[in-house]
Amino acid sequence: MPGFDSIEQLRDAFTRQRYLMDEGLATVVFLAQRLRKPLLVEGEPGVGKTELAKALATAKNAPLIRLQCYEGIDVHHALYDWDYPRQLLQLRAGGSAPLYSEEFLVRRPLLEALAHPGAVLLIDELDRADDEFEAFLLEFLSDFQVTIPEVGVIRAEQPPAVVITSNRTRDLHEALKRRCLYHWIDHPDLRREVAIARARLPGVSERLAHQVCAFVQDLRWLDLYRSPGVGETLDWVEAFHTLGREEIDAATADRTLGTLLKERDDLERIRGDGLEALVDRAGERATELRQEGGAGGAA
Repeated sequence: MPGFDSIEQLRDAFTRQRYLMDEGLATVVFLAQRLRKPLLVEGEPGVGKTELAKALATAKNAPLIRLQCYEGIDVHHALYDWDYPRQLLQLRAGGSAPLYSEEFLVRRPLLEALAHPGAVLLIDELDRADDEFEAFLLEFLSDFQVTIPEVGVIRAEQPPAVVITSNRTRDLHEALKRRCLYHWIDHPDLRREVAIARARLPGVSERLAHQVCAFVQDLRWLDLYRSPGVGETLDWVEAFHTLGREEIDAATADRTLGTLLKERDDLERIRGDGLEALVDRAGERATELRQEGGAGGAA
């Protein structure tokens, strides 16, 4: 599976997947691959943490194995379990195969990652899991091997590339952080968000992409319950485009605002604070940006 000889080559590979990286993120991803270190990325929801792992897997032509964390997740959900129905059938049939052998082993994401050389292992939203699971994960990441009493030691022929994401609903332990390279992904600035929209949605008008992104940028300065992420920005651009709009207008913005904001209080606040003024301001900012030379590239 291909590696990356330089940071520029890595950025180009990600750009082909329509994932635009700044120099800081490209550098830490490059180093994580070269040093074979897990990469811990944190940031607000919707800034592209999960998409980073997906783009990495595609760029490497490697399988993506995802472990979605949640409260109460344990080893059996993350590592392995036994296929009890098949074991019962084997027992009833009087078969000779041992009941606790690899034949009846159900591989969960962590064990799957050990079995696929060069895979990308995404451990998504680790902050949702509890301390005990995080401690187990720390041990797993140290050796990339596990001991299954009935089977023996299973180790990775080639350790997976590990991307761990967190929305910081709680602090992760320092011991885990020390094992990883770290990067905080922030919301993109206006130029970068326009570049992302143009890359992901090449069929939409340039003016519409500029205006929607400018509108969203202004929203992020407000004290909303949940600021829209890049994914919501793209959804809103696509909503206008689907309705045949080449630029935003207050009436369409009002009808489609639920594509962008997902909390009732946020919707009521934006509508109450003068949606039309926000639309006008977005138009002005978009015009200024285009006069300065357009979205440009991903710096």
